[in-house]
Amino acid sequence: MAFVTRQLVRSMSSAAASASAKKITIKHVTVIGGGLMGAGIAQVAAATGHTVVLVDQTEDILAKSRKGIEDSLRKVAKKKFAENPKAADEFVAKTLSSISSSTDAAAVVHSTDLVVEAIVENLKVKKEFFQRLDKFAAEDTIFASNTSSLQITSIANATTRQDRFAGLHFFNPVPVMKLVEVIKTPMTSQKTFESLMDFSRNLGKHPVSCKDTPGFIVNRLLVPYLLEAVRLYERGDASKEDIDVAMKLGAGYPMGPFELLDYVGLDTTKFILDGWHEMDSKNPLFQPSPSLSKLVGEKKMGKKSGEGFYKYK
Repeated sequence: MAFVTRQLVRSMSSAAASASAKKITIKHVTVIGGGLMGAGIAQVAAATGHTVVLVDQTEDILAKSRKGIEDSLRKVAKKKFAENPKAADEFVAKTLSSISSSTDAAAVVHSTDLVVEAIVENLKVKKEFFQRLDKFAAEDTIFASNTSSLQITSIANATTRQDRFAGLHFFNPVPVMKLVEVIKTPMTSQKTFESLMDFSRNLGKHPVSCKDTPGFIVNRLLVPYLLEAVRLYERGDASKEDIDVAMKLGAGYPMGPFELLDYVGLDTTKFILDGWHEMDSKNPLFQPSPSLSKLVGEKKMGKKSGEGFYKYK
């Protein structure tokens, strides 16, 4: 009898371990932040059969987000259903019907599988937000940050679910860009990691994996390249116009470094660089740029402000 009991206990323990290791199928997604990134994430999730709640601070912001999503969907539908306008309208309507909105994050996360945060790039704000939300979300709910430069571990440590916390870095514009960086911290469980990899694939994206290192893969390589172009210009070695042309024609890049800096936003690039410099002030790749600092100080942020390294109409 004792033998049978031991065997039963082992069997039950094995089943429990198997259940706990099983990946979560993400069906219900809560996206925090109705800006370009948040709205884009909400759009692609809804378009691929997920139920989405988009959260932001005011109804006005959410109304603008929904309008932006609808406009974007119509562009996608026009291309996808070029010869079938009715199918295009049905696609837009069905996708929009999968997106609801709220101004109360705590009230909508109790039954969600995944929370994706895409709010301001401020570590203190993100930590405080996740710390509060941690109390309301279900035990199995996965938390993910779309940060492009902040340390995921630092954000995760504000919660009690470090094993269910990871980075999920999308690229702008989300409906177009195929890449997603899935960031695994030392505490992220394999179950959480694999669930997010599967979720990214289900969105029609190509996920890549990276440890929680500054800038992950893309920005860790891209930002030093952009800053080296600026330093080349600052030394008077070449004009910004010639540097842009050289990288487009010589390296096959779609945009030159100065065009890309203006597109991304000079303030965004400076924010990332300043954060890295603070973490590792002796790294020559992370040294501040006088030209970049001067332009940002003059509120010349790039295309969005009408002027950066170039002027825009």
